[in-house]
Amino acid sequence: MGSLRLTLCAGLLGVAFLTPVAHAADGGGVAVTPSSPAPGTDVALRVSGCASSRTGTAVSAAFVAEVRLTGADGTLVGETRVRTELKAGSYDVRISCGDVSRSGALTVVETSAQSSEAPTRPAPYASPVAPVLAGGGGTARHLASATGPGTAHAVTGLVLAGVAAAAVALRRSRRSRGSD
Repeated sequence: MGSLRLTLCAGLLGVAFLTPVAHAADGGGVAVTPSSPAPGTDVALRVSGCASSRTGTAVSAAFVAEVRLTGADGTLVGETRVRTELKAGSYDVRISCGDVSRSGALTVVETSAQSSEAPTRPAPYASPVAPVLAGGGGTARHLASATGPGTAHAVTGLVLAGVAAAAVALRRSRRSRGSD
């Protein structure tokens, strides 16, 4: 689990550095990636200038939940999702880390304003409705469709049973003769 978290954080930081960002109105080192998300899009926040704290929070009416920010050396990162039912427009983002408070704006765009390669907008309030097909990497499905043992398996089983029976009979005959 630790290596997964490290990989995700490293990927998040890489994306944050390589993607255009929206800065807060006060220029205080708040970055949101992507800069203009559509409703239902995952976003990453990067806040610099929080030297007195290793944790912080970001709150906005555009987010599905409060964002917990973590990091070191004055830079905190976190991620969340933009609410799926939002209308296009500008939404305030309030960040607090230690003694520092910042605010910025997030511009949400309509899904059609995104490129044609953008994923389709998820259904509101989507949640799992069936169990996850987990464990064994799909082995259960493979075994359920597999047929039973064939002729080769039957012949091998009979040969092994014959060898075992012969070994038992030979052992008994040696014991009865006393030559063991």
